[in-house]
Amino acid sequence: MTESPAFMLATDRRAARRTARVLVVPAALAALAVAAPQAAAHTDLEASSPAKGATLAGLPPQLTLTFSDPMTQKYAKVAVTGPAGTSVADGEPQADGKAVTLALTSGSTAGRYTVGYRVVSKDGHPVSGSYTFTVNETAAPSSPPTPTPTNQAAAPPTASTPKAEHAAADAGTSSGSTTPLLAGAGVLAAAALGAGLYLRRHRQARHGD
Repeated sequence: MTESPAFMLATDRRAARRTARVLVVPAALAALAVAAPQAAAHTDLEASSPAKGATLAGLPPQLTLTFSDPMTQKYAKVAVTGPAGTSVADGEPQADGKAVTLALTSGSTAGRYTVGYRVVSKDGHPVSGSYTFTVNETAAPSSPPTPTPTNQAAAPPTASTPKAEHAAADAGTSSGSTTPLLAGAGVLAAAALGAGLYLRRHRQARHGD
């Protein structure tokens, strides 16, 4: 039995559709395999200075963040806050290739500092994150010890001369001999005064008789 042309045409169409379906599946898988690496690509923070969890002797003059892709200046946002929660940034962050830097103020207090960032790479990938580092208190320089004043050397004893010794002896002798003489003179004067009073009273008594 000879098949009609219409039947043969329908059979050919069904076969073509089956062949197309078989070819479409591998082509789609190949497209996904090519697109997968591009979709998985993203920008990462590769290095930072100060580093995450670092302990420093003092706050550095600037913060530097290095990413895996070049950054855009327009969308570079970086903040650094001190122990009191206030900003220690000095100006705006600057993007230069893969690095973003932020100047920091000097004379900050010791304690924990927090870094927060949100940047966008030139191919449109946003990156955000945060970390902390610590600044220790710098010890104040010790002042030199104050020298202890030494006692002045004692003056040597003055040697007494023979003349001075004799003068002191004469002064002692004179004062010692003068004292008894004055005492004797006082006794004599008292006796004379008493005798005069006695005589005066005796005369008055006689005249009265």
